[in-house]
Amino acid sequence: MTTTSSGKAAILAAGILAAVSPAVADASAIDDAKFIAALDTEFQQAVKNNDAATIARIQADDMVLVLGDGRTATKQDHVNDALHKVRIYEQQDEDPGTQTVRVWGDTAVVTARLWMKGTTKDGKAFEYKLWFSDTYARTTAGWKYVFGQASLPLPKEPVK
Repeated sequence: MTTTSSGKAAILAAGILAAVSPAVADASAIDDAKFIAALDTEFQQAVKNNDAATIARIQADDMVLVLGDGRTATKQDHVNDALHKVRIYEQQDEDPGTQTVRVWGDTAVVTARLWMKGTTKDGKAFEYKLWFSDTYARTTAGWKYVFGQASLPLPKEPVK
């Protein structure tokens, strides 16, 4: 069997495409990871600032957060808490260097340690750290926060 020059060009093009495709996919996953890292940081800032509009924009309508004690919270719960300022935050920030983003196609998971400090609407002070995982899905409306899980509060760190 002989291959024509156009057939050789097609084979060469297919080979180049096969070699480049993983690099393009990796670049896309890296770009997605950077975007999701920034989006989750924006979400944490929105919670800290009781910014109901940003919380509503980032979360999917059917979003669910499972807390360490098994309770759940929905998008509407988050939005209502922000609107009614159920918590006033001094801190609601990821500890630097703890955020990890993993991307698998149209799904991404952010894991980080979160420091929360403030007062409740009735004046009760709180301060603790916890680990969380936030799952994002690429939708026709862009990346949306679809599911989260938060640990129980971590033991207090020893004073050094």
